[in-house]
Amino acid sequence: MGGQNTCVLGPHDPSPESIERVREISMTKASRVATLLIALALTLTACGGGDAATTTTAGTATTAGEEVAETTAPTKTAVGDSGAVSSLEDVRGAIVRIVAEGSFADPEFGQQYNAAGSGSGFFIDSSGIAVTNNHVVTGAAFLQVYVEGEETPRNARVLGVSECSDLAVIDVEGDGFPFLEWHDDDVAVGMPIFAAGFPLGDDEYTLLDGIVSKESADGESDWASVDSVIEHSADTLPGSSGGPIVSEGGEIVAVNYAGDSSGQSFAIGRDEALQVLPTLIDGDDVTSVGINGQALYDGEFSGIWVASVASGSPADLGGVQSGDLLTLVEGLIPATDGTMADYCDILRSHGPDDPLSLEVYRAADDVFLEGTLNTDKTLEVSYSFAAELDDEVAETDGTVAGYDSYYTLIDDNGIMSVEVPSAWSDTVLDSYWGYPDDQQSVGVSMNAAVDTEAWISGWTTPGIFFGASTLLPATESVGSLLDGHYFGDVCTYDGRTDYSDALYTGVYDLYSQCDGTDTLFLVLAAETPGSEVLLVIQVVIVTDADLEALDAILASFVVDEVALAAL
Repeated sequence: MGGQNTCVLGPHDPSPESIERVREISMTKASRVATLLIALALTLTACGGGDAATTTTAGTATTAGEEVAETTAPTKTAVGDSGAVSSLEDVRGAIVRIVAEGSFADPEFGQQYNAAGSGSGFFIDSSGIAVTNNHVVTGAAFLQVYVEGEETPRNARVLGVSECSDLAVIDVEGDGFPFLEWHDDDVAVGMPIFAAGFPLGDDEYTLLDGIVSKESADGESDWASVDSVIEHSADTLPGSSGGPIVSEGGEIVAVNYAGDSSGQSFAIGRDEALQVLPTLIDGDDVTSVGINGQALYDGEFSGIWVASVASGSPADLGGVQSGDLLTLVEGLIPATDGTMADYCDILRSHGPDDPLSLEVYRAADDVFLEGTLNTDKTLEVSYSFAAELDDEVAETDGTVAGYDSYYTLIDDNGIMSVEVPSAWSDTVLDSYWGYPDDQQSVGVSMNAAVDTEAWISGWTTPGIFFGASTLLPATESVGSLLDGHYFGDVCTYDGRTDYSDALYTGVYDLYSQCDGTDTLFLVLAAETPGSEVLLVIQVVIVTDADLEALDAILASFVVDEVALAAL
């Protein structure tokens, strides 16, 4: 039955280091995500400040002597024949401070209701059309825009956004505003530039000087994927996001969006902005599903953290919520390099109305969900055996609603771990995985059950076999491995199904009516994409409680491939 392919060939004493290593990796996949969120919280702390509604703009302290103009008294704005600002001194008349109010999810502190964050922006048309960053405005309930010389904020509405270019266009209430024009000449290294805006959310306009450090910097970051980026030396701080980088003549060179603790500052290049802005002005989004997101990668696991969601967007209509972590997009694991590059490549490969499949982890409910944006397939909890197969196991007397507790089962080799019910306390943790006929070991394995001997010899005792091998991939695939673990002679074969989660892919076979009982039996073969390890899990399901245990098992099994290869 379920354990016939296990074989104890002899003990193997693991080192304390190997056991400690597997304890470190033995948390459930959900716990891995929780660890990512803690890491992200630390990142946000480093990148925080006045830009509280965003998660993207880090900055350095202002350097003495770099501040060129900082005044509090309103001044009359000089404009050229076109109506555009015509001097550096009067750029301030076209700069706005944006306060975005709404609810945002913080990975450390949870949902933050009625929170307010501040960013900058600038008019590009006298009618009130202004440019800022996507991360400043997306997901906000409403915007308050402070115009030069006015104490009372004006309302504004978002016309269009681009997540990947980190740009947004808003329409500020009113008209007749001074505005900026774009710099027509080449942007070259050493060119003097100035960063205009409201760093740290201060209501006092600030202008900081610098030069263009790089004409073409790397635009891949953990919150955007920008093709045209300049690096400059003007200090930027949280709150500077969305403000312009201007020339000595007051013309727009780029759009401020990032700085770091090393003193590097970055801005979205003119060419990128001019390519995207016309579509945003027309009211259409570009490379966007409506999230304020940030890529996260901890060396093993990755995803896109959702701080907020724009109402009515594809993400919102598809069921994405603030606090979700996107773990799969179109079947691809995003952010494996810590940036939004792969995620944005997917968006650029799809039209705004194209279907887009997602898997998300929702920490609030500790569940994974799957769905497809721009379809009627909204996010739902990923396949649950407890929900889908509860009618196919034996009816209980009502006393078995679920197991009271679970524990982490770790083999004596310090290689594998999985969450199992505490009631499955009869274990074999020092087995090699082999075949009794030839006594040849192909890997390591472990068993756990209420009664291991009864689990091996019959079909009425719930339990698990877990085996992993670095030898089998040379001759087997997940499909052929299941073919070799066929139980149709004693059970009814109910078919084969593809399997995937945040770490593994494979297939599983489901059996029922094993040896005339109401028992279900699942056999899973899986692998890490690109790895040289195959694993098999066999679980006997007797009651509804065992179905819940199966869900816990599939959400938690982990193999330390490095330790297994070194065995």
